[in-house]
Amino acid sequence: MISSEVAVIYAYVLYLIGKCEFEVPEKELRRTMSRWVFMSMLTGRYSGSPEAAMDFDLANLRAAKTGDDFVRALDGACATALTPDFWSITLPSELATSAGRSPSMFAYFASLCLLDARVLFSNQRVSDLLGPGGQGNRKAVERHHLFPKGHLKSVGITERRDVNQIANYALVEWGDNASISKQSPTKYLPRLSKGMSKADLRHACHWHALPDGWEDMEYQSFLAERRNLIARVIEEGYELLTEKGAKKEPKIDLKALVREGETPGQEFKSTLRTNLHTRQQDPRMEFGCLRTIAGFINHSGGRLIVGVADDGTPVGLAEDGFANEDKMHQHLVNLVRDRLGPVVMMYVHARFDDYQDTRVLMVECSPGRSPVFLKDGNAERLFVRSGVTTLELTGSGSGVHPATVRVAEVRTGVRAV
Repeated sequence: MISSEVAVIYAYVLYLIGKCEFEVPEKELRRTMSRWVFMSMLTGRYSGSPEAAMDFDLANLRAAKTGDDFVRALDGACATALTPDFWSITLPSELATSAGRSPSMFAYFASLCLLDARVLFSNQRVSDLLGPGGQGNRKAVERHHLFPKGHLKSVGITERRDVNQIANYALVEWGDNASISKQSPTKYLPRLSKGMSKADLRHACHWHALPDGWEDMEYQSFLAERRNLIARVIEEGYELLTEKGAKKEPKIDLKALVREGETPGQEFKSTLRTNLHTRQQDPRMEFGCLRTIAGFINHSGGRLIVGVADDGTPVGLAEDGFANEDKMHQHLVNLVRDRLGPVVMMYVHARFDDYQDTRVLMVECSPGRSPVFLKDGNAERLFVRSGVTTLELTGSGSGVHPATVRVAEVRTGVRAV
């Protein structure tokens, strides 16, 4: 019997204990056991010696007196197994395999279902197409080689273990899989993504763990980066089963945001392009805004509010001299596309709002999937948010760019060795 089946059987035993002995409310018990099954299957908790592992889990419940004790004991075991190092180090390493029945691969598919993800290049939900209902020679959804076998063979990569890496697979509809055939991703991606909206493309890249510019990446570099992104999607799926994922963040109005002042995730700019001292358009003002946007994307995301001074005083948008808000928005879009790159628009969402008696521009920035560089003449500069400031990172050399390493260090808080 494989470990995943054992995990389900033992989870049912624990479920009965929680229900009959500790009288845990059904709704809470189901969520607790969902977390437990996810953790135990992902970590292979019952592989090797399942009886010894189950004895340990039962012993962990001896001190429990109430339903709350029961839930805390299981959640504590989950937290012990799924540490930050597990998500950032262990899981990406376990994804470096071509095994057809990898627990981490099944956890990834389960996370796509939990996240209500769509199949790549499709509006169909993964959860709708992964079921056993379809009949015939072809399944409704298939595992597609993002870098097809034929293409990899043409560049000298033929080892089965390299070609069939988990990180080289994505779920697509069978028709798309057939149409891709042996084409390189640089050829099929523009065709299959044509007509997708910016939001759809952003969601597809997120759900399917696709690094920015993945179609042009060197194959082994692509696999390494995608493993990290897959691990993040699995973690996100797991968090939906926790209290952290169950609770929605309260909606905060603009006045409350400004009262918070500048934070690691929020910065104010008086104008987008006008120097308030000279009353003239000044590229340095635009550079300052772009630097902040890049810093947020290269860290954990954030919010730029244009039209508010550093101390929270309303300035408004009139100082920038745009004919209307549409013109201002288009100017921002052009700046981001020209100086940060078109793909960055997936992570930038701008809207206008009222603040006291003025209008302001709010630019919400999502965290990017790879470092974003700001063009400055012939140079490309890398900025990242650190505290309430935006710092420039520098580095050179071959292999992994040192600045890229520093972005990872700042994001995770773990220093590379």
